[in-house]
Amino acid sequence: MLADSNKVIELIPQKHPMVMVDGLISSDETTTISKLSIIETNIFCSDGHFQVPGLLENIAQTAALRSGYEAWKNKVIPKIGFLGSIKNVSIMKLPADKDILLTKLTIMNLLTDVLIIKGEIFVENTLMAQGEMNIFLQ
Repeated sequence: MLADSNKVIELIPQKHPMVMVDGLISSDETTTISKLSIIETNIFCSDGHFQVPGLLENIAQTAALRSGYEAWKNKVIPKIGFLGSIKNVSIMKLPADKDILLTKLTIMNLLTDVLIIKGEIFVENTLMAQGEMNIFLQ
C-alpha cells in the first residue's frame, strides 16, 4: 500500500466526515487504485448500504488522492480540481455498510487543464458502479 489512512488525510483536501478514501493501493501513469472500508456511521450510508452520492464522491476523491500523491512524490503543490461533469454512470449494486471498496481510476485523457477519468468501484471482484468525470484543474 502506498498510503494508509493517516497519509491519505495529508494528500487530499477533504476532511472528516467527508473522507471517502482510506488507502492508496497503487498508482502509475494511467491507473490509480484506492480503498475505502465502509462503516455504518459513514454519512453516505442509509438502510445498511452505501448510497450513490458516496460512490460518486469516492471516485472523485480517488482522483484527488492521485493528484495529491503525485504532487507529494514530485515535491510540488497539487493542483486543485473542480468537478465539471459526470456521465455514463451505472450503478449495478449498492455496497453494504461493512464492505471494502476498491476503486480503479483510469485516466482517459488530459487536455490542458481538464482531466477525463473513468472510475470503477469493486467489492471483491464484483463491479458495483462505474462512471466518467471531467475534472477541471486549477
